[in-house]
Amino acid sequence: MFDEINGLPVHALVLHAAVVFIPLLALAAIAYAIVPRWRSQVWWAALLLALVAPVVGFVTRESGLQLYARVIARGISPAGRRILDNHMHFGTLTMWFTIALGVMTFIMVVATVRGPGNRLPRAADVGLAVIVVVLAGITGYYVFRTGDSGATAVWGTY
Repeated sequence: MFDEINGLPVHALVLHAAVVFIPLLALAAIAYAIVPRWRSQVWWAALLLALVAPVVGFVTRESGLQLYARVIARGISPAGRRILDNHMHFGTLTMWFTIALGVMTFIMVVATVRGPGNRLPRAADVGLAVIVVVLAGITGYYVFRTGDSGATAVWGTY
């Protein structure tokens, strides 16, 4: 299922969605968390990205595992294998942090999109915002590290 589409590795097709949707989730989550007056305009984007980005991250990782198995089966140098293993490690962390960010963003949006008289206590709002911003920062870092190690695996010399 995650191996090929018309002879092309699924990973090469879906990783571009991850490169777009995961950083967009991080940015929307940060905007939603730290600028409460924007919440009424960005809640739908944050909520949609909180659902889509983790799925894209999961599909990208699963397709990467399939591609990794195919590359290993063909044979690869020990240095190349270390580069791929490093990339897989970062990809796995990106997936898990994206899932965590998606869940926390979803919780924050659902908990804060209410009528004028129903507000979260300030401490809960700030606590959720801090968690979301930290997760967004970590997720962004791992998206970068995963992409950099993937580019090294494809275009680097090993």
